[in-house]
Amino acid sequence: MQLALAAGRRAVGPPGRSSDAVLPCTGARLQMTPSATIVRRMIDVAAPDPTSKSGLRERKQERVRQDIMDAGLRLFVKQGFDATTVDQVAEAAEISRRTLFRYFETKGDILMAAMRGMSDFLEASLRARPAKEAPLLSLLEIFIALSQQLVSSGIDSYSLAYMIDRDPSLRQYSLQKHAEWEDRIASVLFERLPAGRRSEVGAALLARIGVGSFRTALDQWLANEGRGQLKTHLVETFALLDKTIKPQTLF
Repeated sequence: MQLALAAGRRAVGPPGRSSDAVLPCTGARLQMTPSATIVRRMIDVAAPDPTSKSGLRERKQERVRQDIMDAGLRLFVKQGFDATTVDQVAEAAEISRRTLFRYFETKGDILMAAMRGMSDFLEASLRARPAKEAPLLSLLEIFIALSQQLVSSGIDSYSLAYMIDRDPSLRQYSLQKHAEWEDRIASVLFERLPAGRRSEVGAALLARIGVGSFRTALDQWLANEGRGQLKTHLVETFALLDKTIKPQTLF
């Protein structure tokens, strides 16, 4: 169902499925893997033993937790974060207010849990990239994969991105999200760098460049009110970064 954007902006439906993209600066082909939702099963986790009582209980608790996050995000996008009450989220998730508070203490906790799912996804995606792949290409790939997750989710991806990055009351959550992305990505990049070039500062710098490039592409997409695809802006932004950096000599 199409969700209306808070603050009077028009809702933009998810873009249609696109073919693989080619990064102009490298000629590398980017292959995307479709997925279910931005919140549910962002990465594969070890499932509890379904035959045990504890396993059944854990699976039920995880389903409830996911239902709360799904319901919360849909309402936040449809009505606005501040206008959505905990009671409304509980009703949409078909649970009691008391049950909701067993899983999340505040509305902000619901939003941050979804964002941690994005961080988990980026880290797992980066670990899965070919070991000898150029770092910037690896970063482009994982951000495109994340954008595809947004597109394939049941939530209006433009409205969700606009809400998180443009709502003043959510600015702290947006900053926390990007800071966590930088830390998680830097940790993986450090492990992937050749032994002779391994540097925590260097890995952190690459991570910040990658996240900054994502944010630049996102700004362009939001400025265009979600027309086109975020994926296209990502490819163009990273290509411009590659073109800008390569000819330059710092010393």
